[in-house]
Amino acid sequence: MRNIAIIAHVDHGKTTLVDQLFRQSGTFRDNQRVEERAMDSNDLEKERGITILAKPTSVEWEGTRINIVDTPGHADFGGEVERILSMVDGVILLVDSSEGAMPQTKFVTGKALKLGLRPIVVVNKVDRPDERIQEVLDEVFDLFVSLEATDEQLDFPVLYASGRNGYANDDPSLREGTLTPLFQKIVDHVPPPALDKDAPFTFLVTLLDRDNFLGRILTGRVTSGTVKVNQPIHALDMGGNVIETGRASKIMSFRGLERVPVDEASAGDIISLAGLTVATVSNTIADTSVSDAIQAQPIDPPTLSMRFAVNDSPMAGREGSKVTSRMIRDRLFREAESNVAIKVTEAADKDSFEVAGRGELQLGVLIETMRREGFELGISRPRVLYREEDGQRTEPYETVVIDVDDEHSGTVVEKMNLRKAEMTDMRPSGGGKTRITFSAPSRGLIGYHGEFLSDTRGTGIMNRLFEKYGPYKGVIEGRKNGVLISNGSGEANAYSLNTLEERGILFVGHGEALYEGMVIGENAKTDDLEVNPMKAKQLSNVRSSGKDDAIRLTPPKKMTLEQAIAYIDDDEMVEVTPKTIRLRKRYLDPHERKRASRAKQAA
Repeated sequence: MRNIAIIAHVDHGKTTLVDQLFRQSGTFRDNQRVEERAMDSNDLEKERGITILAKPTSVEWEGTRINIVDTPGHADFGGEVERILSMVDGVILLVDSSEGAMPQTKFVTGKALKLGLRPIVVVNKVDRPDERIQEVLDEVFDLFVSLEATDEQLDFPVLYASGRNGYANDDPSLREGTLTPLFQKIVDHVPPPALDKDAPFTFLVTLLDRDNFLGRILTGRVTSGTVKVNQPIHALDMGGNVIETGRASKIMSFRGLERVPVDEASAGDIISLAGLTVATVSNTIADTSVSDAIQAQPIDPPTLSMRFAVNDSPMAGREGSKVTSRMIRDRLFREAESNVAIKVTEAADKDSFEVAGRGELQLGVLIETMRREGFELGISRPRVLYREEDGQRTEPYETVVIDVDDEHSGTVVEKMNLRKAEMTDMRPSGGGKTRITFSAPSRGLIGYHGEFLSDTRGTGIMNRLFEKYGPYKGVIEGRKNGVLISNGSGEANAYSLNTLEERGILFVGHGEALYEGMVIGENAKTDDLEVNPMKAKQLSNVRSSGKDDAIRLTPPKKMTLEQAIAYIDDDEMVEVTPKTIRLRKRYLDPHERKRASRAKQAA
C-alpha cells in the first residue's frame, strides 16, 4: 500500500492527471462513461474548474493499492490541505512547464516538507509551445532550498508528463508513452505506511461529511491497530478527554470513485467511519483502552471576516425558502464544524453572524453554496482581522505574484503602490510578459481584482498567498466613485433610466423591481446621489407617445457574487437570494443614513 497527496497550483492539471491514473490502472471499465475531471464532483467545482474540497480515492496497480488524495490548489482552501498531509507518506508536486512554481505551490509544499514527506516532482504540460522545463526545475530546487528542505528531500526524482495526453517519462524530450513510469516511481520512492498493526486501534479525523442515512461520516487514516464493524470505540479531544463513546457501525474504504463497505481496516488504510454523533475534525477515534490523543496539525488562522445577516430588505422572503436567523445559524455552525479554516461568532443582536475565513474566494464559495440551498442573506463588505502585538496594531500581509503583458506593468505597479504594496521582485517571464511580486496588506487588495482585470484588458493573472502579520499601514483609499440610490419603490422605467445613463453606469434594466435605498448604479462623481429611476413619461396631447425616437439603453452591468462583495463600501450590503444579487445601502431610509454618517464622522 502507498498513500500519496497530489499538490499543485490552480490549473496546473492535477485533477486531469488523476483522471488518467484511473483510466490506466483499470479502475474504470472500458465501456464506462466517465466525466472529465471526475474528482471535481460538486457543481461549483465543475463550473469554476477548480478543486475546492480535498477528496481521497484509490487505484490498484500491479498488486499495490495506491491511495491518492486530490487537494485544492487555491490558498483560500488551505485548511483542507494542512489536515490532509497527515494522512499520507509522500507527495507528488505538480508544476506547469511554463508557469513554474507559484505562490500556492510554495504554501502547500512548505507544509509537506515540514512533515518530512519526500516529494516526487512532475513537470506537467511538457507539450506546451512556451515550455521552459529546465528553468522551472531550477525554480523548484530554489523553492525547496528556501523552504529549508533536507538533503534527502532535495534529492527528488523528476518526471516529465502531459496529464491530458496520459504519459510520463524520465526523458524531457519524449512526447508519448503511458503513466507506468509514474506508478513505478510512486511504488519505489514512497515508503509503505510504517505503522504498528498490533497496537490498539487509533484514527485521526481529517475530513467530515454527512449522509442522510448514516449520519456523520469521519474520514482519515488508521494510525495503528485494526478496527472491525461494531467494535466499541470512543472519541478524544486534543487534550485526551473522552467526548463520546459508541460503535463503528460502518467502515468504508475507497475504491476508485466509490466508497465501498468493508468489514475491517488496519493501520495505513484511508477509511470513512460512521457511528459517532459528536466527534469532529482533529479528534482522535480510538479503541476504548486508548487515552492518549494523536497530535493534529495546527491550522493557520483566518485573516478576513464578513457579516452574514438576515435579509431585511422589502423583497425578503420572495425567492428563498430559508430566511430565518435560526436556519442561517445552524447552517454556518455546521460549516464551521467540517471546515476548520472558518470561524463563526454570533452577534449580540442574534440576527447576524461574523464569519471569519482565509479569503474572499473561500467565503464567496460558502455564500454561493448557501444561496443554492435556498438561503437569503445580507452580506457586509469583507474586513481584515487585526492583531495587537507588543502594543502595536498589526494586519495581515499577502505575497502577490502578478503575470502581466509588458505594456500594462506600469499601470499595475502604480495601482499597487496606491494600495500600500511594496514591490519585492520584477523580472521578464518571456513571451512579452513580466512577473512582478509584491508584499501587500490584505486590506488594500479587497476589491482590486476587478479593477486589475480591466487595467490589463483581461490578460493579467494574479495569485495571492498569506505571508505574515506586519505593521498597520494606515488609511488606504477605497472606491473613488459614489453610487446612484433609488429614492422609492417600484419598477425601473426605460424613460427614466435613459436620462440617468449620463450620470454613470447602471446596474439595473427596464422592468426590474426596485426599493428605496437600493443601489442601482455607479455615480460618475465621488458622492452618492439619490435618483428616481421609476419616473414614466407623462403622455398628453403636447407629449404624444409617437414623436420621440425609440429609447436605446446600454445593457446594465451585472455583477457576479464575488464582484459585488468586492465592490461594496462599508455602509453598503449585498442582498443574496437564490435568484438575484442586489446591492443596497445598509440603512435604507435616507434620514437614518445621514444620522449614521454624522455619527461616524463624530467618532
